[in-house]
Amino acid sequence: MEEVPHDCPGADSAQAGRGASCQGCPNQRLCASGAGATPDPAIEEIKEKMKTVKHKILVLSGKGGVGKSTFSAHLARGLAEDENTQIALLDIDICGPSIPKIMGLEGEQYVEDNLGVMSVGFLLSSPDDAVIWRGPKKNGMIKQFLRDVDWGEVDYLIVDTPPGTSDEHLSVVQYLAAAHIDGAVIITTPQEVSLQDVRKEINFCRKVKLPIIGVVENMSGFICPKCKKESQIFPPTTGGAELMCQDLEVPLLGRVPLDPLIGKNCDKGHSFFIDTPDSPATLAYRSIIQRIQEFCNLHQSKEENLISS
Repeated sequence: MEEVPHDCPGADSAQAGRGASCQGCPNQRLCASGAGATPDPAIEEIKEKMKTVKHKILVLSGKGGVGKSTFSAHLARGLAEDENTQIALLDIDICGPSIPKIMGLEGEQYVEDNLGVMSVGFLLSSPDDAVIWRGPKKNGMIKQFLRDVDWGEVDYLIVDTPPGTSDEHLSVVQYLAAAHIDGAVIITTPQEVSLQDVRKEINFCRKVKLPIIGVVENMSGFICPKCKKESQIFPPTTGGAELMCQDLEVPLLGRVPLDPLIGKNCDKGHSFFIDTPDSPATLAYRSIIQRIQEFCNLHQSKEENLISS
């Protein structure tokens, strides 16, 4: 994973990409090209476009394979169960766009009337095509998604990101900064090899002034569907996400246990909530989604109070 230097000046600093601490950073060229003293005019254009989007949530992970896209899809499906709520799911995992498959979309961009999806996967001639792009082209694609897509009136825009803290993350934070991001949900699994990278992700959020909604511990134990006993597939050898959240003073939104039907439903593009409404994983998802909604509502109230004062 590409790590942000501990003494990073920040992507919005005049020294972004130019300071001594930037030498050797994989994000140096992107920062130096305009994330600091020379704002991209697209930032104001995106701010205007995003006036019709109430809440903006980024879903991050420090490591691949922890279930970030799966969580993004379930968050979108869970929020969209309220037919009066408009949801948009944006997939900016440019090189590994899995959202179309998980959402069961074959060239279409709407799962339900109130749930739309945008992904580079829709632009490929085949799901097996490789996207072999350098940072600037990825940056341009993300800009195009945010500025040129007709999002319309949306209650929640959920942005599924690739693993790490690299070009795509800096781009989306930079472009949405003026449009007020509610915050980030960070996905991890219980073992230390995953938590180690999540600590870097939390450090990244703080460097770029991205609020942290909380952490979700995914694959948190396996409950046997027959005997109902729980097994630790990924043992939390260092205390898991709970201890890490206590140490770093970030909220733990909840734990989602392993359920083989989650993967099966994702492969088929089906809703896990509809097929297995009584699963412990479904109940965990619903509890986490409720906490995210409460955070966003509180965030909105604080912003409205600041504007009125």
